[in-house]
Amino acid sequence: MRLAAFGFALGWALLAASPAAAAPLLHPMFQDHAVLQRGQPIRIYGQAPRGAEISIGLGETRATARAADDGQWSTVLPAMAAGGPYTLQVSGGGESQQVHDVLLGDVFLCTGQSNMALGVRRAANVDAETAAATDSAIRHMSIDRIASPTVLTSFATPVSWKAASPQTVGDFSASCFFFARELRKTVKVPIGLVTAAWGGTRVRGWVSEPSLRRLSFFNDDLDMLSLYRRDPTAASKRWDSAWENWWRANGAGQPWKEDTSSWPAAPEPLSAWGDWPGLTLPEGSAESGVGFVGQLWLATHVTLTAAQAAQPATLEFGRANEEEKSWVNGVGIGGTSQQANAIHVLPKGLLKAGDNSITLNIFCSWRNCGLTGPASTRLIRFADGSSVPLDKPWRYKPVETLIAPQLPWGPMHGVGLQYNGMISPIGPYGFKAAVWYQGESNLYFAKTYQPVLEAMMRDWRKQFGADLPFLIVQIPNYGLAPVKPGESLWSDVREAQRKTAEADAKAALVVTFDVGDAKNLHPPNKQEIGRRLSIAARNLVYGEKLAPSGGRVTAAKRAGDDVTVSFKDVTGALTAYNGQPNAFELCDVRSCRWVRATLGRDSVSLAGAGAATKVRYCWGDSPICTLSDASGLPAGPFEIGIAP
Repeated sequence: MRLAAFGFALGWALLAASPAAAAPLLHPMFQDHAVLQRGQPIRIYGQAPRGAEISIGLGETRATARAADDGQWSTVLPAMAAGGPYTLQVSGGGESQQVHDVLLGDVFLCTGQSNMALGVRRAANVDAETAAATDSAIRHMSIDRIASPTVLTSFATPVSWKAASPQTVGDFSASCFFFARELRKTVKVPIGLVTAAWGGTRVRGWVSEPSLRRLSFFNDDLDMLSLYRRDPTAASKRWDSAWENWWRANGAGQPWKEDTSSWPAAPEPLSAWGDWPGLTLPEGSAESGVGFVGQLWLATHVTLTAAQAAQPATLEFGRANEEEKSWVNGVGIGGTSQQANAIHVLPKGLLKAGDNSITLNIFCSWRNCGLTGPASTRLIRFADGSSVPLDKPWRYKPVETLIAPQLPWGPMHGVGLQYNGMISPIGPYGFKAAVWYQGESNLYFAKTYQPVLEAMMRDWRKQFGADLPFLIVQIPNYGLAPVKPGESLWSDVREAQRKTAEADAKAALVVTFDVGDAKNLHPPNKQEIGRRLSIAARNLVYGEKLAPSGGRVTAAKRAGDDVTVSFKDVTGALTAYNGQPNAFELCDVRSCRWVRATLGRDSVSLAGAGAATKVRYCWGDSPICTLSDASGLPAGPFEIGIAP
């Protein structure tokens, strides 16, 4: 099975715990070097003893608040112009706090998965970029990756604001830092960047549970997550049943009950499965250096004495990457996600004297897939302190076409966990706009991407302000260039992103299919991403009279046997890099075919429509497309129906 490699996470925290100790009175968003949003009422908030009278001062502005029964307090200061530095002073309940070097400017929330999380230290031309990062009016805060099954009201780990400098900028989100740097050329105010990004996460993780409920796509997962909060053991059993029912409906047989002796033997010692025999990838594929990614069955056996089988025991796998679902003697024992030490408590009576079968299904979307820890970490551990290693030969069987259900409380692919642990804790902080750079982990879920992303945008506007604009970065090119028209999971997500932006007057799309890297999921040219973001922001957020991107498709209309494709936001006139526009397809109900295109000022004519019902442009994982205009920005990929 060949899957595109998703962005990956370096670790996770599944927390229902109380937030980390915050500074007295003020919410942790308000710290030295903070940037507050200019030009709109400034909400200041925090926590104090119940009923405490709070006094707040910022520059010449003063306000008061009273702590509610739960200790939360909030007040709103009048809008202020860009400037500073100021000192924010708060006192009440016998405590006082001062926050220094506070600037008023424009603040952006930078979110998504690994391409947003990628730091300046991993961007192109890093030495020169780092040395040149001397604009201390660009400030950055990074929010730790926290996957919480419960809604948090403050951060679970400490946060801090940092002013850009050669010493600090390496940890800044590269996409957002270069965006801020470009924006500062025309918007002469301080810029604050708050990055909340996690590699490998799906969009559903960034949406609140009530909003996900209203969509109805994930209600079974939400029910299991709710049960998990009350009774993890019962939730694990329900997960077993749900997973097995899904496999029976979509898979073949019941591999957890099969005789696995005919499966190929895994190499010894057991390690990441990327280059195991029979798991080859097509020559020249983008994952060459990563190896097989996808879904794999693993199985082994262990022989126990009657005394061992009678004891309470745990089954330990060591590091399991990414999503693991396991069975012992054909009985489900739950699953884990991104576990450094995957451990299962075995129900009494499950083990037996003699032979015991152990079967796993592992889904992995990036690299170092499978059970990758030392052999000593794979064992059955008994209540008396003894253990039995899982050292008999392991066998494996790849899954050809399916994508396994993913653990509802799993840190990267679960439901609502990033919203609970990373967005909700921000509180009602003031932002100028949100920048969203995510989509690779939704390749197999493109059909629901648009409604889920729209639900996320509604959530965040409810929290941060109804007028919050969104700058949506399309996922870049990755993988093989198409040699003939065909389907593309990458294009499916890009089209969902395009439609989301087109349907929302407060959203803009940043096209990136031409600035990625066909063999690198994390392309280092984040400077161009930042430049294009700044262009989109200058139009959408600041109201400048410039096109937010290259030409944007508006309609395809039949004229005899020709189709005219019209565009808006064309700067000057449409052009093509090599003089001839390519990558246009006419599609009927059976197939698509590339066709020759003729350029007009703001339209393209396609001849020989025949029975075509839709037009596609720039379709494919890593397409090569030439349509542009006088701005130098490319026209983006699209699929559009043909009107009569």
